[in-house]
Amino acid sequence: METVYYGTSAPMLIMKKLKKLAALMLAVPFLASPLAAFAGDTNQAAASQPVPYPLDTCVVSGDKLGGDMGPPVVFVYSNKDVNQEIKFCCPMCKPKFLADPDKYMKIIRDAEAKNAGN
Repeated sequence: METVYYGTSAPMLIMKKLKKLAALMLAVPFLASPLAAFAGDTNQAAASQPVPYPLDTCVVSGDKLGGDMGPPVVFVYSNKDVNQEIKFCCPMCKPKFLADPDKYMKIIRDAEAKNAGN
């Protein structure tokens, strides 16, 4: 049984929808382009090289990096004051770090200070 569309055929309805989709796809970059000028100002800390990770262990779990969990998970933590490379023993440690970054950044800063003193 064939579906009946009143007033137009099925291919015409599809073409109308495709035309609207194409118009939308062309309009989005055009409308977003003025905002691109502001994108350069949003990530100043990330523009510089991140500070290397000073520890041989995961800052969250304390486990040795590159151990049983495989190669470390590398992440760059950036905010207005910090651009720090972080290495985790596993992917599960990253959400724990992000839940309380100040706690873990203090551990990293203390390790950097200790390494600078040597």
